[in-house]
Amino acid sequence: MKMKKYYASSIPEAMKLVRAELGEDAVILNSKVVVTKKFFGIIKKKSFEVVAGIDSMEPSNTAPAPAALPITKENARLLEITNAVQAKIHQPQHPAVLHEESGISEELRKEITDLKALMQSMHKKTTQAQYPDELLPFIEYLRQQELNEELITTIGDELFMHFREASEINFSQCKMITKNLLRKELENLSVGGLSYEKKYINVLGPTGVGKTTTIAKMAARAVLEKKKKIGFITTDTYRIAAIEQLKTYAGLLQAPVEIAYNATDFEQAIQRLSHLDLVFIDTAGRNYKEVKYVDDLQRLIKFDDQAESFLVLAMTTKEKDMTNIVDQFKQLPIEKFIFTKIDETNSIGTMINLMIKYNKGLAYYTNGQEVPEDIEEADLEVVLNLIFQGEEK
Repeated sequence: MKMKKYYASSIPEAMKLVRAELGEDAVILNSKVVVTKKFFGIIKKKSFEVVAGIDSMEPSNTAPAPAALPITKENARLLEITNAVQAKIHQPQHPAVLHEESGISEELRKEITDLKALMQSMHKKTTQAQYPDELLPFIEYLRQQELNEELITTIGDELFMHFREASEINFSQCKMITKNLLRKELENLSVGGLSYEKKYINVLGPTGVGKTTTIAKMAARAVLEKKKKIGFITTDTYRIAAIEQLKTYAGLLQAPVEIAYNATDFEQAIQRLSHLDLVFIDTAGRNYKEVKYVDDLQRLIKFDDQAESFLVLAMTTKEKDMTNIVDQFKQLPIEKFIFTKIDETNSIGTMINLMIKYNKGLAYYTNGQEVPEDIEEADLEVVLNLIFQGEEK
């Protein structure tokens, strides 16, 4: 690809220079505001730097750069707004117009919001220009599964390379290529249920994700399939119903239950259950977006080499909220995720996104309320197939 930098007083002016030299097929690779200072910084001059490129005439097996935008009036406007916002961010603001919490003026905040909306609307058009029509339905399917855009771009580029070599591609081939790429991303993560090598099982997570029911399912499997002697400790003293629910499950499994209101109670419970093979610890569901609740948890429960800890998240929760929760638990030794309510959603991309983002494995996922039936021990191939469980060929 032939590339060149252009400098102009405005984006439209830079576009004219690009078209004049590189033609209508050129693409914009980057742009930014450049401020030059003269006379000891007293005089400032603003201009725009645009990096444009055009593919050489020789045939190439390299996929086009995903970030490149075709030169159109709409994209020119997008770049103009982007650079205007960048310029304002670096421009000193009078204290009176700054927002007291973030330091960003309300005018700039609105422009940033408008810019995000415009970029989102442009993204789909850019994807359509980037890939041939044959790939677009599959790319859209991945987007509906809520895989993050970086993963989708990686997969799309690989599919495009295959398409260029073979001149055709079907849904089954797209699926195979996608699974191979995701397998490489996930294959080094620990996937599977309880190790049965550690005595204490800490089950953590926010309110409403189904921790108590999930613990009952895990415990029932340990009793029925592994013939383990088990017990429970609950620190969820905020909800009477949670204690009664756990006692009901414990009664069915003929397992003892201890209630810990504080650290002393917890230590005594550990002693009373020391003769058992496994002790499942049910923690209080709190708003773990607040750091103090995580600190309270850390003071109450032991996270040592005798325990393995799982973070439970519901697939019906927005990914941004899940990310905030996981970030709060970073200080704790979380081995793996458990995802619940998978039967209540049509997309499981968030599961993949979080595993890759946080380099955490997957222990179980649950798909209903029945105990102990509606829980599946994670298997990498099964998880990859879940992405396509709702495929439309």
